[in-house]
Amino acid sequence: MFLDTMPLKVFEVWSRAWTTAFTSSVQAATVFGQSLDALATHQRDEWNRSVSTAAAELRHTWTYLNPYHRLQHGRRVALVTGGTGGIGTAICLRLADAGFLVIATYPRHESPAARQWQAARRRAGYELGIVACDVARCDDCANMASWIEGHYGHVDILVNCVGITRDDRKQENWQTVLDTNLDSVFNVTRTVIAAMAERHFGRIINISSVNGPSGQFRQTDVAAAKAGMLGFTKSLARELADQGITVNTVSPGHGAGMVVEIPDEIRKAIKAKLAKGRWGEPEEIAAAVDFLAADTSGYITGIDIAVNDRRLTA
Repeated sequence: MFLDTMPLKVFEVWSRAWTTAFTSSVQAATVFGQSLDALATHQRDEWNRSVSTAAAELRHTWTYLNPYHRLQHGRRVALVTGGTGGIGTAICLRLADAGFLVIATYPRHESPAARQWQAARRRAGYELGIVACDVARCDDCANMASWIEGHYGHVDILVNCVGITRDDRKQENWQTVLDTNLDSVFNVTRTVIAAMAERHFGRIINISSVNGPSGQFRQTDVAAAKAGMLGFTKSLARELADQGITVNTVSPGHGAGMVVEIPDEIRKAIKAKLAKGRWGEPEEIAAAVDFLAADTSGYITGIDIAVNDRRLTA
């Protein structure tokens, strides 16, 4: 039986989690049994804390006990650059649900916001690591990798998710976009390859865009960077194929949060081409990342998964 082979540590976690969850549930039920209209502020807070604690403990219990996820993922370390953004957040949560130990990077000037992001995820039952890094700088990426190795261990899964948009008519913006969207992929990836090769296991997943091969109005800089990412991915996949490391891209189509700066008439024209008549959701992109990150995806490398609802890209 599965329980017969369960390590003692896992059994202890299982017991503690279920005990805490049960206790929290009883406390929550007791509070809920009172008239909701008469609940004082502190009682509402107690109710919210009880429900949150129970949800967190049950989530962690599922991660430890589900044989599929434990055998498939174990506690591999996943690094998500730009992990505090919209798509990055969805990826972090999806990988955490799959059993990965997840660390998200954020720009140094966003430290207060990043801590708030981490606290909000913790209240929802997720323990996610965060680390500041200027991914456009090689030295900062090297320092980040050393810090992660010292605190969490070697990175097993790297998701390059940093991305920005700027007015492509200004030279300084052009360089900033390429530094952030393309150079960062090289800067971060080079810091994890050696350890991945040594363990003969690694997953590198680059978040590109369907606009890479097809182009997009007023996004020559982003399209150039994303097209470069596709070429980088295919080339690196060939180089690392015999070292147990897969390299792939996931290319989102237009999501609701990605079109706010596009003129309304163009936004409507794009949406008209979508088979489902709606924008893509970050969780749908995260699902593709989770698939490529799995141990069972070791024979898949050098490909691009376009999450775009069959939108015309030519």
